[in-house]
Amino acid sequence: MQSNPIAVIGGGPAGLMAAETLAAAGAHVDLYDAMPSVGRKFLLAGRGGLNLTHGEPLPAFLSRYREQAPWVESWLADFGPQALRDWAQGLGVDTFVGTSGRVFPAAMKAAPLLRAWLHRLRAQGVRIHARHRWTGWDESGQLRFSTPAGETRVEADAVILALGGGSWSRLGSDGAWAPMLAEKGVDVAPLRPANCGFQADWSAHFQERHAGEPLKSVTARVLDTASPDSGGNAPWRRGEIMLTRDGLEGGLVYALSSDLRQALDHTGEAVLAIDLLPDRDAAWVAGQVMYPRGAKSLSSHLRARLNLHGAKAGLLRECLGRDDYADPARLAAAIKRLPVRLTGMRPIDEAISTAGGVRRQAMDERLMLLALPGVFCAGEMLDWDAPTGGYLLTACFAGGRAAARHALAWLN
Repeated sequence: MQSNPIAVIGGGPAGLMAAETLAAAGAHVDLYDAMPSVGRKFLLAGRGGLNLTHGEPLPAFLSRYREQAPWVESWLADFGPQALRDWAQGLGVDTFVGTSGRVFPAAMKAAPLLRAWLHRLRAQGVRIHARHRWTGWDESGQLRFSTPAGETRVEADAVILALGGGSWSRLGSDGAWAPMLAEKGVDVAPLRPANCGFQADWSAHFQERHAGEPLKSVTARVLDTASPDSGGNAPWRRGEIMLTRDGLEGGLVYALSSDLRQALDHTGEAVLAIDLLPDRDAAWVAGQVMYPRGAKSLSSHLRARLNLHGAKAGLLRECLGRDDYADPARLAAAIKRLPVRLTGMRPIDEAISTAGGVRRQAMDERLMLLALPGVFCAGEMLDWDAPTGGYLLTACFAGGRAAARHALAWLN
């Protein structure tokens, strides 16, 4: 018999889903969040339409979690992409699959879904405590919270931590939990930027001319800097890249951010190969580059023969040396495989999400911390990451539900 409430700490998707799962099973639930209201980062994600999940087949979906796919699969087995869509439908929010395969609410907004969700949680008896910043445990094992009225201490039969990563600290995800868990003997991998921009040493001329411009309909992959001519086995990915004053960002860069981060860790530099004309084969491109141009300038020739101009032409010129740019064969090869050297990542607080966090080996198969029995973890604070496209949110929802179900089983 439950004598004290179950405490859920963190009011993002993982925490809210954990609270709902617990309450639906009849548990008494108190949810705590440091911010004045819950779901702040969730609402920010909804500014672009709230990409809830993705409609691709499950094997491809799972591959987005890379080496942690088996771990995440155990959560998604009970609450996968279709179950998430059905859950939203149950809140009165219809969803649709866009042309890219991404799934959005019909209204393209996060606020209606969050309002309906919070209404249901309160009807289920979930008590939400805003402006309660968790500060750890006291000597007797009680939870400590800093509040506007001073410190309060809470006895809980079980705890679910869903504290987020370390990005967007102004919305509550500041990673302050990491040292507190590490002090308790929990193995925590350092938090790193994920789904973030990467830095490049652009010339002042390129910055002034092209910062803020997109590279549309390109493909890219990360080159092996130890053997750059091999091309590696990484597949080409299609998408859009945004040129910034400092480097690159955008959906395609985010999809490759794990590989780029690993390359930077290993060698201090990452090389992103970009195919500027992925719908044209190399032979056609070479033929057009080598076509007699008469009195035309090379830039005019590239625009007329290949429709290569603006940001794409500017990046080509920026990344090639004078001799390579003047050599038709090398120029044609670069159009199909332009090496862009990246020197670092943007700061963690600018990242959409973070990698690192509580390592898998610090937990049992129930998502319970080995060092702290009765304490379960879920969401982005665990050591996994995924690209944008609905993968992050889906795993957070599913992980919150899984942690709650395991906590209920543990209590029973």
